[in-house]
Amino acid sequence: MDLTALTYLLNDLRSLPKENEWVEFKSSNSDPQEIGEYISALSNSALLHGQKNAYLVWGIENDTHNIIGTTVSLKMQKVGNQEIENWLATQLEPRVDFSFFEFGIDGKNIVLLLIDAASSRPVSFKEVKYIRVGSYKKKLVDHPEKERKIWEKARHLVFETDFAKRSVSKDEVLRFIDYPSYFELMKQNLPENRDAIIGKLKEEKILFQEGESFHITNLGAILFAKNLQNFDDLSRKAFRVIQYEGKDRLSTIKEHLELKGYAVGFNSLVDYINDRLPQNEEIGRAFRKEVKMYPEIAIRELVANALIHQDFSERGMGPMLEIFKDRIEITNPGKPLISTLRFIDHSPQSRNEKLASFMRRLNLCEERGSGIDKVITAIELNQLPAPKFQEEEKYTRVYLYASKFFKDMDKLDRIRACYQHCCLKYVVGEMMTNQTLRKRLKIDEKNYSMVSRVIKEATEKNLIKPYDINAGTKSIRYIPNWA
Repeated sequence: MDLTALTYLLNDLRSLPKENEWVEFKSSNSDPQEIGEYISALSNSALLHGQKNAYLVWGIENDTHNIIGTTVSLKMQKVGNQEIENWLATQLEPRVDFSFFEFGIDGKNIVLLLIDAASSRPVSFKEVKYIRVGSYKKKLVDHPEKERKIWEKARHLVFETDFAKRSVSKDEVLRFIDYPSYFELMKQNLPENRDAIIGKLKEEKILFQEGESFHITNLGAILFAKNLQNFDDLSRKAFRVIQYEGKDRLSTIKEHLELKGYAVGFNSLVDYINDRLPQNEEIGRAFRKEVKMYPEIAIRELVANALIHQDFSERGMGPMLEIFKDRIEITNPGKPLISTLRFIDHSPQSRNEKLASFMRRLNLCEERGSGIDKVITAIELNQLPAPKFQEEEKYTRVYLYASKFFKDMDKLDRIRACYQHCCLKYVVGEMMTNQTLRKRLKIDEKNYSMVSRVIKEATEKNLIKPYDINAGTKSIRYIPNWA
């Protein structure tokens, strides 16, 4: 945050009639224990009162809000052998982001501590939770009604409306946000002046204005950032592409990190991935041509899904696509909100509905519920093995497999293909038969019994069931077990 933005922010805080639950003014007390308790109290109170952040400011007189300056210099202060900032961070649970800013106004030193509001649960310091009651710091345990309200607020927090960068100037907004790409993607003319540009970004909830400064939302940054590394909390959410030489991760050919926001970088990201996919040679009547092993629509939809459905609260990992010799793996942080068996037919439940809605408006992903259907349809048309959707403790992973013959598929490959084919038929108002599955698996009619065995195995796994158990063997039709 530059001096102009800090000055704007400080003036906004000084304009308050008095200290409140999320703002504290001090002159010189810099006791580490006291600061830690205030971080807990102010962070919890900010959440309770609907504020995105809280502030502890040294150098402002409490009663008049006049600038008096301070001798405090927290950046130089230590607790034992640790810098105070690191020491405080280790004593907070859960970790809450905070930053110290030291700057001068009219020759007087100011120290401002910017604290994020609590998010997933109340913040404690040294295992004790604090809260502000008016301008007083109290233990939260003594105010159970406030703790209950904090838990309720935490359950309803939305990632997209939180702030990725706070208290920035107009110039900084236009430097951090790729606004020309926003207007291009929206098929709108670029306004002729800065105020009109800022007004539109505010209208789209990409920005919020507070006094003379602006806050850039997570929604605005994750979609339209010129460079995600300008946003500390989002820099690890940049999409990563890694290409390996073989079937394992021992030898890397190339690694790419897409640093643009998801909306402004989406098409170039998909192009980058497709350019690195292996190709098959297709022989026509008069010529040969190289075709991509994996259909582009499948790549596009699965990349969009990884971006939209990730859990942004999972720190330290972001969405990723890995290219191996025999497969592609697409991973996003967070467990799916619905069973992987229902990806084909079920309307997706997204943690990030505002993000998903915006990407649909920009035509960067399919309408609700049709994306995975199109992936499976494209896979079947290209007669590739059925993709695998895998749920793990902290992530979701999709496997796309290179072409292989039926004889080279294992039992799970065949059952998965049968189940997905049955689901796809059902969602378009049709039913699977031995004949349709033979066509899907590219098996001759004479090998009818091979497909019957796969259907039997899928039935025994309770994945599919006969539509009419009394139908004859050759006319029997199948539907998913959940239908």
